[in-house]
Amino acid sequence: MSFGRLERTSAPAPMSDINMTPLIDVMLVLLVIFMVTAPLMASSLRLDLPATEGATPSDAPQTLIVALDAEGRLFIAEERSDLAALAQRAERTAREHPRTEVQLRADARVPYGQVAEVLGVLQTAGLSHIAFVAQPKPAPK
Repeated sequence: MSFGRLERTSAPAPMSDINMTPLIDVMLVLLVIFMVTAPLMASSLRLDLPATEGATPSDAPQTLIVALDAEGRLFIAEERSDLAALAQRAERTAREHPRTEVQLRADARVPYGQVAEVLGVLQTAGLSHIAFVAQPKPAPK
């Protein structure tokens, strides 16, 4: 009378190789995401800022970024604007946060009259902490 096989077979050997396909798929997806988003992280407004020796970034907790490009167009935080909208935004900012620092980025080719106009609007609104943003001078070789 036989109840079964008496011989023993060995269990299949465990798989010792790492499956690299999912890892490679994830890395390629991340690479594509970074390639698409990297240009968006750079500033889209191109200005030729004047170079000075004392140009250092500010650590102000509250800032309002205002820019004038080479054609004299006004931008508030990289959005096209005009003086009336700047006046409204500056008044609202001055009411909410009176110690806000305005970072003025004016292209080197912008006439001083337009810069003075923007300064007048900002000071009339009550913002008196105005920083002129410039590029640091390159180190001598």
